[in-house]
Amino acid sequence: MKAKFLPLLVTIAILFSISSCKTKTTVEKEQGFKEIVIPCQKDGRSDKEYYRADGSAKSTNMQASREKALLAAKQRLAGFINSKIKSVTDRYMNDTEVEDRSNFEQKFENLTREVVKQTLVDVKVVCEKTGTIEGGKYETFIAVEASKAAIKDGISNTLSNKDKIQVDYDKKKFEEIYNQEMEKMEN
Repeated sequence: MKAKFLPLLVTIAILFSISSCKTKTTVEKEQGFKEIVIPCQKDGRSDKEYYRADGSAKSTNMQASREKALLAAKQRLAGFINSKIKSVTDRYMNDTEVEDRSNFEQKFENLTREVVKQTLVDVKVVCEKTGTIEGGKYETFIAVEASKAAIKDGISNTLSNKDKIQVDYDKKKFEEIYNQEMEKMEN
């Protein structure tokens, strides 16, 4: 009895899977959906060791498209780093006793901006693709990276050298929180 129903069940399963694939394709065609592969996007994903970001730009001048794409990627990278460091700062201040919290936080954020600016000067381009598009324009895609260790060390060294906030700064605690936040990002 079971043997009689097995071919029927297999046939139903095959028809069901074929119809579900067909439905997706039909929907894509009806809605005009076409997936776009974006060059350098995969190279612009952060990992354990590097903050990364990607950007793109169009221009009638090839060099201008490249410069604009690089600027866009660097701006995204800076924003990403700043948000991560803000998270580390908030946790650091909650986990430690800081006498003048608002003063410390403001100085810490200013120092972080300085370090990020310095780091973005030395940012490494990990992917760059330029092509032509309609209208005689150029389009450039770029992915950049900055070392997480270099950012952490830059902040740590800058904080250690500033007399007014050195008293409130615990390097070991900062590094511990920084590393925990980086692990969260990876997961």
